[in-house]
Amino acid sequence: MPVRSGWLSPDGQSREDTRLISLGALTPTSRIATRSGILPGSAEGLYRISGFTLYSASTGTMTAAVYPGRAVIQGTDAQGAYPVALTDTLPLTFADGDALYGRIDLVVLRVYDDAYDGSGRTEAAVEIVQGTPAATPAVPATPGLALPLYQVAVAKGTSAGTGGIAWSSALTDLRRSTVAIGGILPVTTDTANGAYPGQFRDNNGQLQRWSGTAWTDYPVLPTWQNWTPAWTTGSGTATPSYGNATVSCRYLKSGTTVHLNFSIQFGTTTDFGTSPTAADNWRFSLPVTAATAQPVIGFAELSASNNGRVMGRVYLATTGTFELTIGTGRVDAAAIASAVQGTVDSLSPWTWVSPYAIRGTATYEAAA
Repeated sequence: MPVRSGWLSPDGQSREDTRLISLGALTPTSRIATRSGILPGSAEGLYRISGFTLYSASTGTMTAAVYPGRAVIQGTDAQGAYPVALTDTLPLTFADGDALYGRIDLVVLRVYDDAYDGSGRTEAAVEIVQGTPAATPAVPATPGLALPLYQVAVAKGTSAGTGGIAWSSALTDLRRSTVAIGGILPVTTDTANGAYPGQFRDNNGQLQRWSGTAWTDYPVLPTWQNWTPAWTTGSGTATPSYGNATVSCRYLKSGTTVHLNFSIQFGTTTDFGTSPTAADNWRFSLPVTAATAQPVIGFAELSASNNGRVMGRVYLATTGTFELTIGTGRVDAAAIASAVQGTVDSLSPWTWVSPYAIRGTATYEAAA
C-alpha cells in the first residue's frame, strides 16, 4: 500500500519510510504536541497545498483519486505525532447515493495504532467515512487520530449509471497545512489560534502575526483617521473659531510619513476673530508633530465663489502647525490688493464670510 508511516510498525521501518516521512520540528500546539496537517507546496509553486488532493478527471463515475503528499497527524501528547506519506495515487470509490436523500461523506487520512486504540492494526490509511442520508444531511464526525481531507456531497439516486458524482461541485476542501517551527503557515479559512506570540501565517495572501490573543495583519496597515485642527493665529490675537463651519479633515500616518487633506467651509456662525488685521495669520494644528518646519508641504484652494478662487502654498510655520501662503492671482483676474497678499488671514486674500472655503492636501515627515 502506498501509505507509509514512521515509528509505527512493531517490525521496524525501511530506509525509504525514514526518508519519506521526515518530521522535523513542526508547528507546535503545546509544549510537546505538533499541529496536524499536510506539508504545503507543489512542484510548480502554484498551490498552497497539493498533497492529498482528491480529483476525478472522469464524469459519470463514483471513483476519484487521492494524489501523493506528506502529512503529520498528532495523537495525544503521550502518543506523539505520526508522520505519513502517500507515495502514489490512491483510488477511492464512493457508495451509490440513497434513493430518497442525499448524504455527505468524509475523506480522512487516518492512523491506526493498536497499542493505543486496540484496533488490531498498525498502519496509516486514506478512508471514506460514509455519512447518513437525510433531508438535511450532516457531516459525519472525524474519527480519532485522523485528519479530514474533503467533504463529498453524494446526491440522492447518484450512481455510475445515473451520471456519477458531480465532482466539480461536490467537493469541499478541508485540508490544513503544517510547517516547520518558525515557518509561515499558509491558510485560507483556518480559525485555529496561533501557537506562540510572533508566529506568522499567510491568510489567503495577507501576512498575519499572532499577538498572543489574536491574528493581526502584518505589518499593521495604516488607516485614514479624522482630525479637527485647532484654528489659531500666528500673532496669538484675533483668534477665530469654527462655529457651524463644515470641517472635514483626515490624515494617514505610515512610518514617519504623514498624508493629510482638509476641507473647511465656513458657516453663518463662524467667528473670524475680533478686530483682525493682516498680521493675524491663520494657523492650523497638525495631526502629528512634524520633524522640522518646512517651506512647502502641499497646496490648497482658497474659494470665495466659482470664479473667485486662489491657489495657496501649505507650509509648516512650526513643527506643530501649518499656514497658507497666497500663491496665485484670482482665476477671474480680479486684483488682490497688496495689503492682503502673503499669508492667509481673516482679511487675506479677501474678507472671509460664509460660505467661503479652503481645501487642500499635504505630505510631510513626522518627528517619530
